[in-house]
Amino acid sequence: MRQLQLTADGSHTISIPEMNVSYHSHHGAIQESMHVFVRSGLMVLFEKFPGDPLRLLEIGFGTGLNALLSAREAGLHQRWIRYSGIEKYPLTEAETGQLNYGSLMAQQELFNKIHEAEWEKETDISPYFSLLKLQIALPAALPLQPVHGIYLDAFAPDVQPELWSQAFFEQLYGLLLSGGALLTYSSKSNVRRALTAAGFDVTKIPGPPGKREIVRAWK
Repeated sequence: MRQLQLTADGSHTISIPEMNVSYHSHHGAIQESMHVFVRSGLMVLFEKFPGDPLRLLEIGFGTGLNALLSAREAGLHQRWIRYSGIEKYPLTEAETGQLNYGSLMAQQELFNKIHEAEWEKETDISPYFSLLKLQIALPAALPLQPVHGIYLDAFAPDVQPELWSQAFFEQLYGLLLSGGALLTYSSKSNVRRALTAAGFDVTKIPGPPGKREIVRAWK
């Protein structure tokens, strides 16, 4: 059963005790997502690809936090993002209604629009952010255009090994445009080896509190 938990920066996460997993770091959900996916990924991609739209794919849409942070940055930088999020088990309306990201970030309307958007249909969330939420059991064929960036935010490799395999990384590599990047919180050696074998140029970079290193992998 999924449970709401408070993390060290005051933001919520969801945990599944019987699987011994949580959707975000207990050191701080917003803090972790900002570091791993926004500062280490989105900001770099904005500089590398100055044209619009910037296309992003998230593996593990979860609470919608990464989408919310990306949508906020899209508005702040006036850059158009087309965002696709993959999730096998979407949260319920009751669960998303308990999450405090919108109130903490003063972005409640944006957060609500993200979760009210229909699944399987691209929706304009703001003038600078469109969202396509797909309920897909991965690995599977992804009906998407090539993307500039991938947020790999699945559960850990020991929980979802199929989403950290060389075969799946090869599929993601094929979805990336030349010069694009994959960002993930896991820097385990077997993850880095599989990424390298799939063709990525793998770089370890400093992680957020509680995490020494994370990975940015280029095509």
